[in-house]
Order: sequence, then C-alpha cells, then structure tokens
Amino acid sequence: MTTYGYARVSTTGQTLQSQIDALAAIDCRRIYQDAAGGVGDSRSGISELLEGVTRGDTIVVVSLDRFGRSLAKLIALIADFDQKGFGFRSLREQIDTTTPAGRLIFQIFGALAEFERARIHERTLAGLATAAAQGRKGGRPSKINPKRGKKAREMIASGLTKEGTARALDLSRATLYRLLKDNDR
Repeated sequence: MTTYGYARVSTTGQTLQSQIDALAAIDCRRIYQDAAGGVGDSRSGISELLEGVTRGDTIVVVSLDRFGRSLAKLIALIADFDQKGFGFRSLREQIDTTTPAGRLIFQIFGALAEFERARIHERTLAGLATAAAQGRKGGRPSKINPKRGKKAREMIASGLTKEGTARALDLSRATLYRLLKDNDR
C-alpha cells in the first residue's frame, strides 16, 4: 500500500508549500501538484496521479476543496476510487475512506449532495411553472422570427452569400436555413 499526495492552488498568487509540507510529514511517496486550476485550466497533476495509483494505494489531500471543484464531482471521484480499490484521505476534515467510519461519512455526504440536487430540480420546476402561469416562457429568445427572415431574404436577394448573411445576422448556417425554411411557409 502506497500513499500519494495531491496539492492544488486555485490562483497563481497562492503557494503550494504548506500543502506539500503537510503531505511530506505523513510520508507520501510522491506529491502531485496543480496550480491555477480554474474551471478552464487543465489539471495535469491529477491526471498523472490517477494514472499511477493502483489497488490498495491511498490518495491524500490537505483539504477536500483542494481535490474537487464541487461536492458532486468530489463524491463521484471518491466512488470511482472505491470501485478501483484505492482509498482517499483528507487531513483537515479527517476523512479516511479506508476505514468504515470514513466510508460512512462519505456516504452521508453523497446522500446530502443527492438531496440538494433534487431540491434544486424542484425549485427550478416550480419557477418554470410560475413563469408559465404568468405567460412567460423560459429559455433564450428565438433568433427565428419573421422580421429577421425578411432581412435575411433581402440580404440574399442583394447578392450576399448565405454564409455571409448568417455571419451578418449573427446566426449559425443551420439557424439561417431554418429561418429561411420557416418563412417559406
């Protein structure tokens, strides 16, 4: 059984050193790192870590928020770890999925996350029903309307290509063709 550490900071102004020190203190064989791991940034450190972990190994982080960007994603990762036969520890929260108590705590987290997703879904449906009762329709306004169709036909009749017309009207080609088709009726 090998213990691997993972450290991550969210911005370039932060330092990994305190996390590295805490992970080194518990004798992690290797510590993988990612910096400035925003939503759009790649996390090569975590990818490399997950490629090297095998059954019986344990991944250790200083804090849960250093590993997962959301509770739902964190729970999915830990469930995947459990299926693959390796453990997970968080030092700050004192969670260790290699123990029965640690697995129980994580199952409770999972149940809470599922409950919150269901509540969000219920609130969304209630909001949509209220809006519909008030005559409002949800979603983005349609780009397909008679006025825009007339403008598109005029542009094409004046010699502009369909691609150029779509660009000028800020439409995809598919939307332009639907617009033209709808106005043929």
